[in-house]
Amino acid sequence: MTCSVIIRAFNEETHIKRLLEGIQKQSSSVAIEVILVDSGSTDNTVNIAKDYGVKIINIRPEEFSFGRALNIGCEAAIGEFLIFASAHVYPLYTDWIHRMLKPFEDAKIALVYGRQVGDNSSKYSEKQLFKKWFPEFSNPNQSHPFCNNANAAIRKSLWLELPYDESLTGLEDLDWANKVLKLGYIVSYDAKATIVHVHEETPKKIFNRYYREAIAIKNIFPNQKFSFFDFIWLTISHIMIDYGFAIKEQVFLKNIFEIPLFRVLQFWGTYKGHRLNQNISYTLKKRFYYPKNFLFKSNTSEEIQELIEY
Repeated sequence: MTCSVIIRAFNEETHIKRLLEGIQKQSSSVAIEVILVDSGSTDNTVNIAKDYGVKIINIRPEEFSFGRALNIGCEAAIGEFLIFASAHVYPLYTDWIHRMLKPFEDAKIALVYGRQVGDNSSKYSEKQLFKKWFPEFSNPNQSHPFCNNANAAIRKSLWLELPYDESLTGLEDLDWANKVLKLGYIVSYDAKATIVHVHEETPKKIFNRYYREAIAIKNIFPNQKFSFFDFIWLTISHIMIDYGFAIKEQVFLKNIFEIPLFRVLQFWGTYKGHRLNQNISYTLKKRFYYPKNFLFKSNTSEEIQELIEY
């Protein structure tokens, strides 16, 4: 058995070393190839990866989408199984890769994803999301397509038949899982294959993440609706729930302002994404994936001005 760990990255020098060290410490006996798909980092990300003997694939920033970066990494991989990890995660235990691969002993397993937890820098509400989305109990045969490519593994043979959708602005993982479930395969969740997911997002990035994911989910599930009432109801209810847990955990005052800010941005981004009824422009894609001062060689003066104003 062989596996390839595929990492998508853009300016991740702060975090990627911890992930690569975590991969080196894995107790798995399988041969492990590590591939970095870098989409134009201007920091030390690529040099750090080279120090760890990682195979580097460079793509132009204007080529990037989550699905495209994955497809490029998958195509270059030699492993029978493909493990995906965000550049800002790191494994909590040395048996992470072993646990990610073990379910594939069942030939019907198409995808395995593992648990995610936050760290001390994570927003309180994000930690609550992690608890909801990635519970402590495994589900070896789940009936729904939820998964997350920050910590997931698939069979390369299935990817060859079904590459990731490169047009989506996010949720390419859920889209792929939905398709393989319809083909009769199994999606498995292993709660002990745990990684720490470090999200150090500004308010604008939080809004942007949920905005582009809402656009994606409309493409995957065209009948999906999200009304202004949904925005109001879900925002208020989740703030109250978070406040209740924060009071129990005696961290209420520390998070009194952060909780409502996160939840408003989360659901306002979701609402605005559902209301977008147009094709995604080239400039909008750049807003989704890159900082406002990151300019491509192909920028026109109008596009540059639009990015600066954003």
